[in-house]
Amino acid sequence: MTEGYKATLKSSETEDWLDLHVIRPFCYYCALAFNRFDIHPNTVTIWSMIIGAASAVFFGCGSFYYSGWWGLSMNIIAIVLLMVADILDCTDGQLARLSGKKSRLGRILDGVAGFVWFLPIYHAMVYRFYLHHDLEFQWLGIENTQENTVIATAVVFVLGWISGLVGLAGQQRLADYYIQIHLFFLKGEKGSELDNSKRQLEIYEAMDKNTSFVERYFQKSYIEYTKKQEEVTPQFQRLMQKLRGKFGATEYIPESIRKEFHDQSLPVIFWNGLLTFNFRSFWLFLFCLLDVPAMNFLWEIIAMGLLYTYVNHRHEAFCKKIADGLD
Repeated sequence: MTEGYKATLKSSETEDWLDLHVIRPFCYYCALAFNRFDIHPNTVTIWSMIIGAASAVFFGCGSFYYSGWWGLSMNIIAIVLLMVADILDCTDGQLARLSGKKSRLGRILDGVAGFVWFLPIYHAMVYRFYLHHDLEFQWLGIENTQENTVIATAVVFVLGWISGLVGLAGQQRLADYYIQIHLFFLKGEKGSELDNSKRQLEIYEAMDKNTSFVERYFQKSYIEYTKKQEEVTPQFQRLMQKLRGKFGATEYIPESIRKEFHDQSLPVIFWNGLLTFNFRSFWLFLFCLLDVPAMNFLWEIIAMGLLYTYVNHRHEAFCKKIADGLD
């Protein structure tokens, strides 16, 4: 890896193999091209949101079992569009580090990009189930009537909302938080984007009347985003409170404690990476290609939910251990 490429990464420790060796190098060259034409990272993020959301149209139409090669081509277009959206989402951060055009709004937009993609995609998958559900009805022994179709679609809609709001949103929010925490103990405050709700509220309250509605809206949403991160990590919040109380400013945390935290965090980061886009999207693509997209909702609720619980429990456990050692 070149030094220029390395400088655009948060850390090689927080990237999975596919990102580090395939996606990130490609995104680096994209970032170089965008930087040459003076394209702002936030612009790239917005492109990512639009393209990712647009893939929902094709996910809703795609089905090889019901529509033959035309349906398969719709699925493939949807997959390609979502992959392009992810590439752009990776590129914006590397472009920000390459160009020095980092911004608070950029950090917020980057955090919500995935939700902008998946909200319409999940609705499209529910619509697709409404249109095409013969396979599921055959497996479950359900008579394919209009009444049963409406009832089953309502059930899938509820599963989609649970999968999206509790599964996807909660899982990715926690995964992002643990990445920033790991970077904080690895590189210090300047090397991470570890935020807290108190500070985000202060920023929001300091905004004057000239601040745009869009920036105020996203900042207010980000306050809730960080609050939810803090709510599910009480032992980490306790640890940080103790560290600040004992050592004052976070830059005075002893290297021995940073190393202890890093060594405990590193194994968790591997499992935490499975909560992010690459592993998650593999299953989405698989279930859509197999023409059972509603299965993705059950997968996220059950399998990904268990993974989320494991990662959260393990991270909280070592935070508690370190915090107890500070008494």
